[in-house]
Amino acid sequence: QVQLVESGGGLVQAGGSLRLSCAASGLTFSRYAVGWFRRAPGKERECVAAINFRGDNAYYGDSVKGRFTISRDNVENTVYLQMNSLKPEDTAVYYCAANVNWGPGVVDAAEYSYWGQGTPVTVSF
Repeated sequence: QVQLVESGGGLVQAGGSLRLSCAASGLTFSRYAVGWFRRAPGKERECVAAINFRGDNAYYGDSVKGRFTISRDNVENTVYLQMNSLKPEDTAVYYCAANVNWGPGVVDAAEYSYWGQGTPVTVSF
């Protein structure tokens, strides 16, 4: 049974940092690209970052470029999202998801086979 479990969300003041983790089990982790998505109230789900199988190529959404960093540890079967200089508009539930492909479709939620349950992030003014 495949499981993706996010952790690390919480409440932080604007300008602060959080590191999200996504721990995977039940799959050959190194064969999957992983994306971080977020959904804010009243907004569409958005891919904020994604990383390829080896961790040597990454995608970032325009809204987080220069502030967020995605990384992975294929020994620990974990992907991380380091979020710095957080803004109130980063408030959302953050989800990780696994995808057997790496390409232009990494921003498309429909390309992802497995999803975590989400971890909430709240950034206060």
